Amino acid sequence: MPSAATAVTAAERVYQHVKQGVLERRYEGGILLTEGELAVAVGVSRTPVREALLRLETEGLLKLYPKKGALVLPVSAQEIADVIETRLLVEEFSVRRAVPAPPGLLDRLAELIGEQRRLGAAGELGAMMAADRAFHAEIVRSAGNQILCRLYDQLRDRQLRMGVAVLHAHPDRVERTLSEHTEILDALRAGDAETAAAAVRAHVGRVAELVRGSAR
Repeated sequence: MPSAATAVTAAERVYQHVKQGVLERRYEGGILLTEGELAVAVGVSRTPVREALLRLETEGLLKLYPKKGALVLPVSAQEIADVIETRLLVEEFSVRRAVPAPPGLLDRLAELIGEQRRLGAAGELGAMMAADRAFHAEIVRSAGNQILCRLYDQLRDRQLRMGVAVLHAHPDRVERTLSEHTEILDALRAGDAETAAAAVRAHVGRVAELVRGSAR
């Protein structure tokens, strides 16, 4: 009989495998996953698979159907609207609060733009989206409001999933994202809070348009 530690490790492996598959669109919305297929894919028994799927259901990524499997939930129009609205509220406030931006923040944002450029050129869209999200999260953290940081962190998985869908549907979006992030960074360097907020608003608004199109 496997130890409790082994069982936990197996469940975590399944959880990470399925979650990354959903976020990176290897498992797209509408696909039905079965316990047997996942057990074979990860190399575990069905028990940890069941535990992992239950956990993912509570996170809103899957819907379980007894004796059938787990349906990967598509991104809904309401979810898109909610995420975008929350992003605008948090990010516009945070970028204004970031001015005057400390050198450490400016250096980190420049580093993340470089990382996005490298990952985009390599076609690593999931990793690029993670760096994209980190760019915005750094600005939010700089505002110094821990409650807003926790709220923003709750959007992470939804942001990643939506962002990867956009990059797959619109390959030219890689360069536009880099350009829009550079505009935000330039406004922060100039100490112009209103221009920075306008750049964030335009950037997130454009993402919203593309996400809605990709979700249809």
